[in-house]
This record gives sequence, structure tokens and C-alpha cells, in this order.
Amino acid sequence: RYNVVFRDDKSYGYILVTGHEFPQIRFYRGVHEKPHRYFGPFPSSLAARESIQLIQKTFLLRTCEEAVFAHRSRPCLMYQIKRCKAPCVGKLSAEEYAADVRLAELFLKGRHSEVIDRLSAQMEAAAAALRFEEAAALRDQVRALQAVLHRQYVSSTRDTDVDIVAAVVEHGELCVNLAMVRGGLHLG
Repeated sequence: RYNVVFRDDKSYGYILVTGHEFPQIRFYRGVHEKPHRYFGPFPSSLAARESIQLIQKTFLLRTCEEAVFAHRSRPCLMYQIKRCKAPCVGKLSAEEYAADVRLAELFLKGRHSEVIDRLSAQMEAAAAALRFEEAAALRDQVRALQAVLHRQYVSSTRDTDVDIVAAVVEHGELCVNLAMVRGGLHLG
């Protein structure tokens, strides 16, 4: 006889994009409130945190708390190491930041090819306008996203979300493994 315990939805992690003028991206567990947007659930907090790290590296969204954001007079270390675009001190407009947030949200919704196509079009436009540094940064974004998608891709004949459960009993011990595939990507 085996006791099997399933985690309820509260044990999963979500990615939260706050509903502010310059949204913050962060890990979240708890009650969903408007106007924030939630993506997930992720199978573990580690998977959610890894996704946040990828999104932050690629789209340079802020992760700082509201109190820190509201009282900045100079860009922080995250700006210096090219992990944030410093919207707190006006290094870019609300519209430019909102465009980055929209791309990140599309990526989190699983619309990867659309995001890569948009970034590629922006890269070509920047190169045509002789803004080569901007084009190179966009090229690096596209490559980073493609590398992640290549690692996570699961080939399937059907375009459905799948949960794969495997169980093995050996020497009186039970091992159960759950793999979650959403939109062709292995989430963990």
C-alpha cells in the first residue's frame, strides 16, 4: 500500500508582472489580484525563477521593489551589468519599456516565434538605419531565445498540453515522476 500526496495549486510558482506604469517581474505565490498579470503555474519555484532570470536577461525588465524604484536618483548595479534599462531614472520612455514588457508577456504565453519574428524585424530595421549597436543587441536577444527554445523543445504530433506521469515500484519503494509539456516546451 502506498500513500500518494499530490501538491495543490498553491505549491506551484507563478511569474508576476505587476500592473504599474513600469512593470516589475518577480516570483509569486498567493492570491491573484488585478491589475497584475500572472503566468504559470510552473512545476517548481526553481523553474519559475529560471524563467524570470531568462526574461530579465533577455528583455531587461526591472526586478527591483516599488520602494527602491520610486526613490532612485541614479541607475543601480543591474543597469551597469546590462540587466535592466533603468526606467527608474528615465533612461527610456514608458512606451519603450511597455514594448519590452509586451514581448516578454508574449514569450511567457508561449508565442515564441512571434517574439523572435518581431525582434528580427527590429534588428533588420536598426541595421538598415545604421544603428549597428542596437542591431547587435537585438541579434543577441534573438540568439538567447532560440538557444533556450532549442533546449526545451519537445517534438509532438499533436498541439496539446500534456502531463506525463511515470511510476516505478522496486524493492518496496515507489518513484513517481511528472513532466509537464505546454505548447511544445518541457517545463520541468
